[in-house]
Amino acid sequence: MPLRKRIHTTVSDKFPDHNTKKVSQIRRAIAAEAARIMSTQSLFNYRAAKQKAAERLCIDMRTSMPSNAEVESELRAYQGFYGGRQHFLHLEKVRKIALRVMRSLEAFCPRLVGPVLEGTANEFARVSLHVFNDPTDAVVIHLLDNGVVFRNEQRKIRWNNDSHRLVQLLVTDVEDVEVELALFSCKDLRQAPPSPIDGRPQKRAPLSEVEDLLAGSQEASGLPTNI
Repeated sequence: MPLRKRIHTTVSDKFPDHNTKKVSQIRRAIAAEAARIMSTQSLFNYRAAKQKAAERLCIDMRTSMPSNAEVESELRAYQGFYGGRQHFLHLEKVRKIALRVMRSLEAFCPRLVGPVLEGTANEFARVSLHVFNDPTDAVVIHLLDNGVVFRNEQRKIRWNNDSHRLVQLLVTDVEDVEVELALFSCKDLRQAPPSPIDGRPQKRAPLSEVEDLLAGSQEASGLPTNI
């Protein structure tokens, strides 16, 4: 009768490594503090928020840092716990502003992106829209013709082929809320740039989806649905 092979187990096979558990706790602490910073301050860059959180917690930056997705998860939890109805009403306000601006720019196929779409926008967050036209300067002319006051900015974003692109932004104010229009060519409508959170194609909502999003949230809250 053949002998059965004995399988040796070690302590690490039965129980999680102490260092692994400690690193996990550190990542969670940094993510939670970064989320608090992003929710209460005008800081929207995930990397900068994680660095600031690590400094506040006196944690060595060489320690394994949480991913942007981990920070976003903590951000949603923080806003859900501390934001309450105030956060909900602010989200309703900025989404209504987004919808109004999108209707005025319907010829440029506007798409809502970022925290206002995702539901993580705080009082400092901009309404971020992608608009599309060839040439992109047509959007500038449209704003000038309609007497819209705006300023020019630029932002470097990562593109789908891992290169970087400098995108022109037009920034205006609507009801004390900053609205930024990122100018893209029509071909960019086919594929969204990578999300800064998880690297997947960035979620972009057309006008009809924003209308449905607002109507659905208002019905759930019992608020009037006349948007």
